[in-house]
Amino acid sequence: MAAPESSNGRARRLAGPADVTTPFVRTREFMNQPVPENIDQRPDELPLARPTIAVARQVFHDELVLLGFRLFLPVGGAGALDRANREIGAALEYYAQRGWLDRPEGFFAAPPSLTDATIYPVKIRRQILDRMTFDSGYEPRRGEPGRDRWLGYAANRCEQALVMRHRVPRPWVVCVHGALMGRGSVDLRLFRARHLHEDLGLNVVLPVLPLHGPRKVKGAAFPGTDIVDDVHAVAQAVWDVRRLITWIRTQEPDSPIGLNSMSLGGYITALVASLEDGLTCALLGVPVADLVEVLGRHGGLRDDDPRREMMVLAEPIGRMLSPLSLTPRVPMAGRFIYGGLADRLVNPRDQVMRLWEHWGRPEIIWYQGAHTGFFRSRPVQDFIDGALRQSGLVS
Repeated sequence: MAAPESSNGRARRLAGPADVTTPFVRTREFMNQPVPENIDQRPDELPLARPTIAVARQVFHDELVLLGFRLFLPVGGAGALDRANREIGAALEYYAQRGWLDRPEGFFAAPPSLTDATIYPVKIRRQILDRMTFDSGYEPRRGEPGRDRWLGYAANRCEQALVMRHRVPRPWVVCVHGALMGRGSVDLRLFRARHLHEDLGLNVVLPVLPLHGPRKVKGAAFPGTDIVDDVHAVAQAVWDVRRLITWIRTQEPDSPIGLNSMSLGGYITALVASLEDGLTCALLGVPVADLVEVLGRHGGLRDDDPRREMMVLAEPIGRMLSPLSLTPRVPMAGRFIYGGLADRLVNPRDQVMRLWEHWGRPEIIWYQGAHTGFFRSRPVQDFIDGALRQSGLVS
């Protein structure tokens, strides 16, 4: 009889060479679907994506990202899948005992005010701005599964942010980036930070999320298939953004503050906007509503991939960490969402529309494109500018 195969070996086998054809197959399927006759449907319905060449290119890019997830995000070394499952079981017990699976607001501890930060000038893309660094101060609670491993990620302890500030008090916008971002030149371009600062007159802050950019740690990823690490990353991301907000309020107590976000950042922003009082607006771009659900159902894992079973086990944790389990505190007039109709990474119906419904159906725009298509979408750019003005953040 053959020796039993490790969980990691099974994961690698299930992400075999045949998967390489998937982006081509699924893009062809998208192009071959019937052309919708009625694009403009009722506001409460999801419009249909047009199968054009331009949109198909974006779909292909999304599918390549999903392929990378399948191929390059196994859980780790031998026995790591079993270890991850044991940790999820322990985490479920830990959070259930404290009632946080049913009342998740208690899981997110409010951070202390930030008063000690280092700020120095840097030059990025031929532009002089400030870099801000401070000790995050976040720690998983004693006894919480995965605590020791998380505290061992030394580079992740220092939070960094880019700051573009006017000489006189102005409204502030905190721009929360997506996965695989957190690099100054990329974030400044994708958020159109110079436009926000110079044309709209805002103070702009771009924090780096855990395990991104200069906070990246070898062998760890956020989001990734190590669910307990994801839990701590979400908690720390929310903590860091809220701590940054306390710093803004000590600098300019009377200045309004808004949040602008994309993708993973939309998910973090939706959580912050459901925990923090006094925000003027929250803009959610292609937002995740349930991270564990995205990783399990929409993350490109095949039905027979053993990581799928792990994601099913972790579903109560996903609900605990979801903004769908919290009540938004941002005024209705300050809630805005945009989504891509052909998004293969964040399902528009299961993720974006559910969050839109939960937030009371605020103003929303759908663009004809896949996940990253909003970078080049003029209607989305106009929507963001209009939202910032409509909310009152920009006079």
